[in-house]
Amino acid sequence: MRLADDEKAMLDGAEGPAVAAAMDLLVRYGEALGADGLCDIRNVAGTMTQPSPVKARLVREGGWNKAFAVINLDSDDDLEIPHMRVPTCQLQHGFGEDALGVVPYPETMVALQGDAESFYGAHGVNILATCTPYQVGNLPVRGEHCAWMESSAVVYANSVLGARTNCEGTASTGAASLTGKIPCWGNHHEENRHGTHLIEAAVPVDGFLDWGMFGYFVGEVVQENRPVVIGDLHRPDLTDLKHFGAAAASSGGVELYHIPGITPEAPTVEAAFGGRALPGKVVYGERERREIYERLNDQGRSTDVDFVLLGCPHASLDQIARTARALDGRRLSPGTELWIMAPRALRAMADRSGYTEIIQRAGGRVLTDSCPAMSRVAPEGTRVFATDSAKQAHYLPAILGIEAWFGTLEECVDAAVTGTWRGDLR
Repeated sequence: MRLADDEKAMLDGAEGPAVAAAMDLLVRYGEALGADGLCDIRNVAGTMTQPSPVKARLVREGGWNKAFAVINLDSDDDLEIPHMRVPTCQLQHGFGEDALGVVPYPETMVALQGDAESFYGAHGVNILATCTPYQVGNLPVRGEHCAWMESSAVVYANSVLGARTNCEGTASTGAASLTGKIPCWGNHHEENRHGTHLIEAAVPVDGFLDWGMFGYFVGEVVQENRPVVIGDLHRPDLTDLKHFGAAAASSGGVELYHIPGITPEAPTVEAAFGGRALPGKVVYGERERREIYERLNDQGRSTDVDFVLLGCPHASLDQIARTARALDGRRLSPGTELWIMAPRALRAMADRSGYTEIIQRAGGRVLTDSCPAMSRVAPEGTRVFATDSAKQAHYLPAILGIEAWFGTLEECVDAAVTGTWRGDLR
């Protein structure tokens, strides 16, 4: 792999042993990928502060420097970690202090995470603590090369913002944060950003539920390829696109999609395919819509709902407001809990706007920083949950061994109030 002079200097130790270890990792990684060289980047979204038993052991042995070296740099050397070279943010991690006494999550992990936030904050990491960093300040511009983790964030950055990133990992983002470099391959290259499949919606796709189901269908069809979607698409908002991409990344491995006239790199269908001949269309009709709905609900047996989970990916302020309106003047069933997961910055806005108070008065919770899939905890005794997220309906039953129902936000709120799932596809 060809290295520029500044990259060779970093590899040779000119900027210290931690940066040299980071560059060594990136060279090994790039050569394994077949990359010709490295991209200059100035935006990293990774994970450093999330607690775990392994991380706790490493911190006991050598502090947070040791934990970063082993987990984020793949190095067993004793390294002093410098300040991050480029803007870097922490994605979602474990539950924070606002979950104490509410979530069955160990207090020791909350404390460990707080200690990590202090260390990494002092080293230049912005503790956004969300899977939707673009909602709370990390908003790369079109064409900007980035190094991001988190499948739903990556597909949003590539598709909606037109930034350029592959779905990176803990080690590659850690190395990128100290070097401002990442292997230049895949989505960083223009020729790898054109569409591969043409998907047409023959039924209306309008609102959160339908954008999620359509995304789940698209991901199953294209897997890790790049869909161009057309048809009866009612103009989506941020939340719809967030949900569509998260679902497509869950059922398949989509990192980039195009919606002609909506997403920035696809002013037309022809542009989305880079001027190449269009492939045959795959049609999403009423039958496919019904099949996707039934698949997302095929892990529900009992209609007695213990737990309602909203906000995956983390809720927008509008989603929190909608939840508050749906709960206003109502009370949750005594046997059911409702959590809406959100970035802490948006929780602060929800507090000021009065939404949190309405949700809490009904018995619900607005929680931050994490989610049950990330932290692997749900309310104690949960057997059946309901969600408006195709991503959570896909993952959480396998992670926690519980049943799932998938529907609209309003159907989920109804389940929280009645303790019974009554949703159905209309």
